[in-house]
Parts: sequence; structure tokens; C-alpha cells
Amino acid sequence: MKKQKKRIDTRSQWVAQVALLLCSALWGASFIFTKDLFNNTPNITPTIIITGRLFVASLFFVPFMLYKHRLPRLRGKDLLFFLILAFFEPFLYSLLETGGVRYVSGSLSAIIIALIPLFTPFAMALVFKERLHLGEIMGIVLSLIGVGIMIIGPGFILRADPKGLLMLAGAVLIAILYTLVLSRVVERYHPLAITCYQNLIAFFYFLPLLLLREGDTLTALTITPRMISCIAFLGFFCSTIAYAGYNLGIRAVGVTRACAYNNLIPVFSLIIALAIGQESFSWLKVIGMSIVIGGLFLAQYHPNTDKTT
Repeated sequence: MKKQKKRIDTRSQWVAQVALLLCSALWGASFIFTKDLFNNTPNITPTIIITGRLFVASLFFVPFMLYKHRLPRLRGKDLLFFLILAFFEPFLYSLLETGGVRYVSGSLSAIIIALIPLFTPFAMALVFKERLHLGEIMGIVLSLIGVGIMIIGPGFILRADPKGLLMLAGAVLIAILYTLVLSRVVERYHPLAITCYQNLIAFFYFLPLLLLREGDTLTALTITPRMISCIAFLGFFCSTIAYAGYNLGIRAVGVTRACAYNNLIPVFSLIIALAIGQESFSWLKVIGMSIVIGGLFLAQYHPNTDKTT
């Protein structure tokens, strides 16, 4: 009986690890698909992309959660927290992240967004007085050096659009604020329910913005099969399947080990971008990315911490 249980546990561990690897690949691809939309769809805007993505995600996610009876009624002040959560992420975060990808390469965008787990412990320490580890401090220094190598060329010339970098930095800040608010409701609601509500509420945030401010752009937009395919991919695979797989992974291997897979997102972004010819190969990119990923793993290495917490 024990051997059978051990086999089941081992199998679930492998399934979880494959799921987490798939999530990293999908989220890495999301930057490349978003960049492809900007490169090949004239007149498209971040608002159009995000609204379409949230519509597709909600179209699949909400019926699924209702069918599984996992979409509880929001209680009391939690409704306010969810409205704030959705305003931070996906609303503000998606506007800044997608806007940043418009001006910066997909792989560099993925690297900058990957810094979110590094800065979050500093915010938690500041607000909730949580302890900082030396590895977290060393990891962020190392990762910032890697980012610097990727964006600063010979002669200390900035090789990335400052506007895009500022927008991506803003996305990192918003994601940290989102994490602080999330800590107020995460214990009372299932992670999938939180994600479902966020996507649905954010869709209604974006809808008036799309209709009132992007009306002329929508009429000038040429809808192509490529555009529909990219938005459908982003909504179904990146905003629905990937989140479900990530939650599955967290339950099986724990938060710490699951978060480590997020470090592979920039790697997948660069590989996909190189494979489809969206970016050219550069040793500086590889070296900078390697340093960043090394810093990310260093920040998550706590030898005295239980691996499954």
C-alpha cells in the first residue's frame, strides 16, 4: 500500500513539474506573441490586445469555475479588495507590461518582468517586517548587473527605448503592490477563483476604455487570422491554461519550488524569439540573461527553509 502511494506521489510530482515547465514556456511565449501583434498588426494598441485576451480568458474560465462550483460569492470588504486587486493586476499591470513590450524586445521584457519576485521580499520586509535573506540582496544585485549588460551597449549607450523600460519598471512596481493587497484575501479564496474574478473584473475595466478611447482605432483595425490566433493563444493558453497548471504545480511541489520555474520564462522567450527570427543572436544577450537567471535562483535559495513551503 505504501509503495503504491509512493508511486502515486512520484507520478504527481512529475506531472506537476511538467506542468510548471509548460507554464514557463507559455508565459515566455506570451511576450513573443504580444510583440508579434505589434509588429504585424497596424493600428493595434495595448488596450485592444488586453481586452481581447481577457475576453477569451473569461469566456473559458468563468463557465469552468461555475461548473466546478468554485466561484464563491464575494463577502463584505473582500469585494473592495478584489476591485483593487483587479485594478492593479491585470488592469494597470497589463497596460504597462504590454505597452513596454511595444517598445522593447520580447526577451528583454521577460527579463525585466522576471525581477518581480526579487523586489517583492523588500516590499514585504518594509510593510510586514518580514526578514530579508542575504541571498535575496545578492540575487537582486546580480540580476540588475545582468539587465544592465543586456540594455547598455558599447560606449555605455542605451540599446533599449527608455519609454518601454520605464513602463516595464512601472509594471514591476504595480505587481509588488498587487502582492501586498493579495495577501489580504489569498487565505480565504482558492487561487483559481481569485484569478477568475480578476480577469472578469479587469475585462469590465477595459471595456469602456476600449469603446470610448479606442473607437476610431477599432474601425481602422484590420482583423486578420494571425491577429485572432495570437489573441486567442494569449487568452486561452497564457491566461487560462498556464494559471491552472501553475496552481496544480504549487499544490504538488510547494510555492518555493514552483516559483523557481518562473526563472525559465526569459529563457523560453529568447529561444522562441530566435527560432521565429523576431530577434538576432547576441552573446551579450546570453551572458546578461544567464547572470539574471543566476541571480534569480540565488535569491530563492534558502538552505534552512523547507522546500515545500
